[in-house]
Amino acid sequence: MALKATICKAELAISDMDRHVYETFNLTLAQHPSETTERIMVRLLAFAFNAQERLEFTRGLSTDDEPDLWLRNYSDEIELWIELGQPDDKRIRKACNKAKQVIIYGYHGRPAALWWDSVKSECARHDNLRVVNLDAAAVSQLEQLHQRTMRLQATIQDGLLWLGDENHSIEVASEVWQG
Repeated sequence: MALKATICKAELAISDMDRHVYETFNLTLAQHPSETTERIMVRLLAFAFNAQERLEFTRGLSTDDEPDLWLRNYSDEIELWIELGQPDDKRIRKACNKAKQVIIYGYHGRPAALWWDSVKSECARHDNLRVVNLDAAAVSQLEQLHQRTMRLQATIQDGLLWLGDENHSIEVASEVWQG
C-alpha cells in the first residue's frame, strides 16, 4: 500500500520591501512521503521570495514534468518555473525552454556548491535562468517552524528573509549565483 502525502496548512504573512508585496496567503502543501521537513520549508521560502496571486505549488516530487512551484498566466503558459535543490542539465534545459523565467534555489551547502560547479557552464547559456543559493545553516533551522498548521511571518529586505512564528525567528541569507 502506498503511503499518502501529509497535508500541511500555512498562513504566511509576507512583507516584501524589495518588491512591495504586503499580503497574507493561506497555503496548503502536500508533503510527499519521501520529502524532508527541510525541503517543505524551503518550498515555503521559495513561495515567500516570489509571492504573487497566481503562484502555486505543484504536485511536486511525484511528477517529473512539473517544477516545485509555478506561475501560469490565463493562457496556461508558464511565466515562472521554480526548482529546488540540484536539477540536472536536462531538467534545467527543459525548464528554460518551457518557461519565461526559471529560478533554482539551492540549499545544501557544500553539495550545492559542487553541483553549481558542474552545471554553471550549461546554466550560462540561459538568459531566463536565475540560480540562488540559500544559507544551509539557516535552512537547517527551519525545522523549528514546521507544524501541520503554521502561522508564519516573512519579512524580506535587501535579499534577506526573516521567517518566524510566535516562538522562533530565522534569518535566511541568499547568494545569487546567476541572474
